[in-house]
Amino acid sequence: MSANLMEFFNKQPRLGVLSTANKAGEVNSAYFGSLRMVDEKTVVMALGNNRTFSHLQENPNACYLIMEPGKALPEWKGVRIYLKMTRCETSGDTVETMKKQLAEKAGAAAAKIVYAAVTFEVTSIRPLADFGQGWEKSI
Repeated sequence: MSANLMEFFNKQPRLGVLSTANKAGEVNSAYFGSLRMVDEKTVVMALGNNRTFSHLQENPNACYLIMEPGKALPEWKGVRIYLKMTRCETSGDTVETMKKQLAEKAGAAAAKIVYAAVTFEVTSIRPLADFGQGWEKSI
């Protein structure tokens, strides 16, 4: 994985869409800006007690899609990061650290929403579209 991918993933401000499904296969997609790639195989995020959290309790698999517009469709940048939740904490130091970081960036109201600190393993990476961006990689 290239440093360019981690830089693109962690660029701020940015929003991406995290898609999850429950055990019945019902899909949810929600936008988030709090996901952070900490190394080439690990993504972390702060999460509220919401549908995404509920789905991840039933099915640990997710996909995070980030897009950056270009002048024409082939010039758009983006990546699809396929994830598997490996850890979910609803209390403790990690949750409190994420709340503090979010309060500094987005305010106290946003920090109050944080219910969990979630860690994902990156299982595969695909470009936004198959236009030869070169980020496709199975881990």
